[in-house]
Amino acid sequence: ISSFRESKSDDRKFYIFTATKTLHLRTDSRRDRVAWIQALVSTRGLYPSLRPLISDHIISSLATNHVCVSTERLKKRLLEEGTSENLVKDCEQIMLSEFNELQGQLKILCQERLNLLDTIRQLEAANIEPEASAIHDGEYQLTKNGFSSLGRGKYSECSTTESSDDIEKQELEEVSDEEEISYYDTREYFTEPGFRCGSREALDQMNRSKIEENTECIDMDNISIEKAINSFRYPHIVRRKKLPDPVEKEKGVSLWSMIKDNVGKDLTRVCLPVYFNEPISSLQKCFEDLEYSYLLDRAYEYGKSGNSLLRALNVAAFAVSGYASSEGRHCKPFNPLLGETYEADYPDKGLRFFSEKVSHHPTVVACHCEGRGWKFWADSNIRSKFWGRSIQLDPVGLLTLEFDDGERFQWSKVTTTIYNLILGKIYCDHHGNMDIRGNRQYSIRLKFKEQTILDRNPHQVNGFVEDLRGKKVATLFGKWDDSIYYVNGDVNVKPKGFNSSDSNLLWKRVMPPTNLTRYNLTSFAITLNELTPGLKEKLPPTDSRLRPDQRHLENGEYEKANMEKQRLEKRQRMSRKIQESGWKPRWFEQEGENGTFRYTGGYWEMRAQGKWDGCPNIFGEFNEVTVEPLDAS
Repeated sequence: ISSFRESKSDDRKFYIFTATKTLHLRTDSRRDRVAWIQALVSTRGLYPSLRPLISDHIISSLATNHVCVSTERLKKRLLEEGTSENLVKDCEQIMLSEFNELQGQLKILCQERLNLLDTIRQLEAANIEPEASAIHDGEYQLTKNGFSSLGRGKYSECSTTESSDDIEKQELEEVSDEEEISYYDTREYFTEPGFRCGSREALDQMNRSKIEENTECIDMDNISIEKAINSFRYPHIVRRKKLPDPVEKEKGVSLWSMIKDNVGKDLTRVCLPVYFNEPISSLQKCFEDLEYSYLLDRAYEYGKSGNSLLRALNVAAFAVSGYASSEGRHCKPFNPLLGETYEADYPDKGLRFFSEKVSHHPTVVACHCEGRGWKFWADSNIRSKFWGRSIQLDPVGLLTLEFDDGERFQWSKVTTTIYNLILGKIYCDHHGNMDIRGNRQYSIRLKFKEQTILDRNPHQVNGFVEDLRGKKVATLFGKWDDSIYYVNGDVNVKPKGFNSSDSNLLWKRVMPPTNLTRYNLTSFAITLNELTPGLKEKLPPTDSRLRPDQRHLENGEYEKANMEKQRLEKRQRMSRKIQESGWKPRWFEQEGENGTFRYTGGYWEMRAQGKWDGCPNIFGEFNEVTVEPLDAS
């Protein structure tokens, strides 16, 4: 599960490398470090593998089931040798008593193993409470008309997994800054299990009493709000239920042959065959975050009626819901060309969405969406790296939601990691802190719990809503791939879920379609690249639906898709020169040197006129020598 190594620059430091984290530890003296290393080596020798854990069910079966032992063959053999019957009976009793003692020892061993595993799981699950209640220890101040920056500390107790080479490169810098590092004695943080278990019940009772005294009352029976939401009467539009049947039989590609030469490199600069793509682009994937846009419609109505807390709760549910579509999705979306766009006019959801690739180095995608009483905009960049067995995706960018009454919420996405690229079942996990900062009464803090090896309840999300005074007025919990609930006040949510009748459902995931392909697209994602009748004539030549390699992949024409992808990547490699020559985004403008890209307007007006002046055919044929910079005018 893990390995360890001594520091070369500090004779008191050593590191423990796990599958997902690197632990930085320092002892009081050099002698203590030697003792720690010796203890770790000796313990590893006692448990050379996890195979004994795998055979627990065999031990349990022997220990708990009644096993019949026959002594007939033994008695027959003894009688043939002339042994008296009394002596034979004595031997039989001795053998049965020895077997019963052995079975008793097996029962004790089995129970000890089960107790050990239960204790480990309880200790892991118990970490949810401090993680949810202490996402950040620093102050969190909000002003009525602005946001305060939330800085991260220079050092943390755990960092995301780093290689030994990266650690060695950092050691010289760490030595010079040692005075600033805070190390804590383990006795301050590890208490007796009995104390924690014994105090939890009392803590729950105390928290329940606080709810009755200090929490704001939420009226979930506000029928007028639900009626207002249901009265929107969005038109019903028939959209496709599945992807086209593939024309060709797909040929697999060795993932290991692709990875071994690219460990530690930026994934966005690695040329991958079309086999590793899904038939949508990053521009379209941005729109997937708005699959559950009804939560924003509901938030708008609750805020309009004066219930600011329920508005904040629905905004939190919306921020989490965007991750539900990633379950089982292991393919990479297409990287858009510079200037590529995507529109989504969904009157059946009451919104219009537009996105554009506004920068190639670094890769930045900007989007803008208008709904019923709200606007949503964001720009995003993903820093990705191979780590041999996994890929880590760190989003960079700010998401902003603004209601018509001026209330605004801003947040950034959490880290996504895809595991088991070489061996085992591939899966993704989202982990980290999400701070949804409001400019009025409420803000939200959420913790996406990182999945562990023995975690029997993965994908957990916990958090709370707090007011300007820092008082926790509501508690959120659930799973990012399933549902989100809330209760009034500051409540200790138990690891196995909160089944109290006081909990209220905010959001529930729509189950995926039954006719899944290897892409595992949701019902909503299947519609994103669809060319409905009459739509193609209205689209600009830069729209993702017109991208040939993506269209060929969707149709199952894999050879054509690969050829088109290689052709377009030649143009992609020229994007940096085009951008440096003065190219500017057509529909977005950056606020300041390092600000957010904002929609400048005009797209839907030009669409209505059917005029796309200044929008070149970026997917057509081109000459590498004579290619001109894209006209942004």
